[in-house]
Amino acid sequence: MSAKTKIVVLKAKELIYTALFICLGIILILLLIFMFVPDEKDKKTSAGVYIPGVYTSTVTLGDQTLDVAVSVDEDHITSVSLNHLSDSITTMYPLLEPSLEEINDQLDTISSVDDLKLDSDNKYTGLILQQAIKNALSKAKP
Repeated sequence: MSAKTKIVVLKAKELIYTALFICLGIILILLLIFMFVPDEKDKKTSAGVYIPGVYTSTVTLGDQTLDVAVSVDEDHITSVSLNHLSDSITTMYPLLEPSLEEINDQLDTISSVDDLKLDSDNKYTGLILQQAIKNALSKAKP
């Protein structure tokens, strides 16, 4: 048995390229891990879309104000109502209550406030209520 010595010749260029590719591979693996591992913040927001409760938004009509109260549970809007509705407001804006009833009827079938179908007869009143609902829902987000 004779011991034969083998000599391996490595070029510096090959060593540098190999080290560079190994570093790039490690960086790519770390990048993929950080991109696809869910954050703690994502886990908290996946529990529900809204914080359950009743949230209000103020609407000014002429020189008087009224509150639009939006009641929500974790996943959707349960009801919308008007607070501080005086007789003078109902007289000056007769389409306010029918618009609100129309919105409440659609709450079970829509997934977002933007999906509301407003009647052409009371479109502008519906838009005012829709914006007030959006303002109240902005308070309900976690």
